[in-house]
Amino acid sequence: MSRKKLTSKQYEFLRYISEYVRAHRVWPTYRQIAAHFGFRSPNSVTQNLDALWKKEFLTRGNRGYRLINEDDFLTSAVGIPVRGIISAGQLQEAVDADLGTITLETLFPNLDRIFAIRVSGQSMIGADIRDGDYVLLIDDDIPNGGIGAILYNGETSLKRVYYDGDGLRLEPANEEYEDIRIKPDIFEEVRVLGRYVGHVNHTGIHHTHTYGPPRNY
Repeated sequence: MSRKKLTSKQYEFLRYISEYVRAHRVWPTYRQIAAHFGFRSPNSVTQNLDALWKKEFLTRGNRGYRLINEDDFLTSAVGIPVRGIISAGQLQEAVDADLGTITLETLFPNLDRIFAIRVSGQSMIGADIRDGDYVLLIDDDIPNGGIGAILYNGETSLKRVYYDGDGLRLEPANEEYEDIRIKPDIFEEVRVLGRYVGHVNHTGIHHTHTYGPPRNY
């Protein structure tokens, strides 16, 4: 089954229902759900359930909404467990607690706007982006000096982007490659595909909040 992405609020809504059903073997009432999320009206519960149904995380029949498959949901929403608190200063007693999980949405708050493209070539190895990596792009403008994907004249390129009086300059992170220059009078032919926010390869997730050096996870 092909499912659409959930927003952070929809994910928390689905997670609450799934965990409640797993613990109590019954669904929470509308009043319990509304109280948990601070909804003023049961209509807000219905709207969230309807959204999850449309995105194919719930079924709907004569008995109302139902989880499609609890085990399947828990697998798709897997994260890294946060098991407690540790001091980075004075020695202190460790705090052992269930503090939830770190998911992709924790690393990338705008996950619903992020997509991946596989890299071909070595022009960005100076930014630690190599052939075969999966670059993560967000649907957003590229700041001056930032890395992003550009579509120009029917061709795409991942480069560091600079805007100046001479037009647009696409700078590689490899001395073996030359800059690509685009004149101001043909800017309308340039399309920004996305701003770089990280990349993934066999060594892990490399994440950046801006356009500085990637962080390795």
